[in-house]
Amino acid sequence: VAIKKIDLHGLRKKEVTVNELMVMKKNRNPNLVNYLDSYLVNEEFWLVMEYMDGGTLSDVIDEARMSEGEIAAVSRE
Repeated sequence: VAIKKIDLHGLRKKEVTVNELMVMKKNRNPNLVNYLDSYLVNEEFWLVMEYMDGGTLSDVIDEARMSEGEIAAVSRE
């Protein structure tokens, strides 16, 4: 599993985080990292998701160079 830790202290857009959680809970897709569970630990919200080898999406976006056609194919999936 992978755990995304979100510091709730000072979080400006708590409703965005709650909306993200609700969308993740409702949607299951073999092409997406799926939600497993969540916990409130002190001032942090721990979001437990499936582990995906290869790093974070931000890392992939920063490192990958894709053509417009490749981006369209990934987006379609």
